[in-house]
Amino acid sequence: MKAKVYFSRTITPEKVLELYQKVDKELPGKVAIKIHSGETGNQNFLKPEFWKPVIDYVGGTVAECNTAYEGGRDTTEKHLKTLEEHGWSKYFEVDLLDAEGPDMELPIPDGKKIRKNYVGKNLARYESMLVLSHFKGHPMGGYGGAIKQLSIGLASSYGKGYIHGVGDMDAFWTSDHDSFLESMADAASSVIDYFHGNIVYINVMKNMSVDCDCCAVAEDPCMKDIGILASIDPVAIDKACLDLVYAADDPGRDHLLERIESLNGVHTIDAAAELGFGVKEYELIETD
Repeated sequence: MKAKVYFSRTITPEKVLELYQKVDKELPGKVAIKIHSGETGNQNFLKPEFWKPVIDYVGGTVAECNTAYEGGRDTTEKHLKTLEEHGWSKYFEVDLLDAEGPDMELPIPDGKKIRKNYVGKNLARYESMLVLSHFKGHPMGGYGGAIKQLSIGLASSYGKGYIHGVGDMDAFWTSDHDSFLESMADAASSVIDYFHGNIVYINVMKNMSVDCDCCAVAEDPCMKDIGILASIDPVAIDKACLDLVYAADDPGRDHLLERIESLNGVHTIDAAAELGFGVKEYELIETD
């Protein structure tokens, strides 16, 4: 059965909200809204003003986690300062999920590479989640989208190292690459299980650099903006984004695809589909 992915070529804050409403899925209880706070110095991340209409409509709490590498977000003190400087704290209630330990451990009984995932313990405050993702390239994953937000994005600082090292904290930078991608899919599955599928995903294909928003020094966007997508299926929405890049008639397309293909980014999507928490077959429903 194909997943429904709603798509608009118009990229505005109001259109984000419109597509969220088209998904028509109620998010019960207290809602965590996963965003990317943007590394200090990064010029491409999507600002809080862009996401404000949908966040206000849902009425949830903006959620983030500390990083596992040196920068403006690797400690609670620095990350809270970055969240304030980038305007998140100005507009929204913000919850740094792993601000204090101990981490929450989520089981992954059927994981391909890892059997547990470490997330911030504050995740226990929430019954559902809205995942807001900026689709672009990534220097380790090839691309960043919904699956990365579920996995690396929601992992605690320790958990990020655990995923990168495929369960070996000493192998952060040296683990087998495809095993790392499979570990991301494993971690994402544990979050979906935890929320019993009560998650909505929005991917925005704007400011598409080969680099992630986690890069303090990132390349400028290499191709034109494409649009906004929304779905309840994280695999389908990431696959749809990738397909739209391939279909684009844009001189910068090949530069982005070289980044994605050189790091086998599609392997994360394939691994996620094999784990069964989403499908690669989708119906793209384009709106005005």
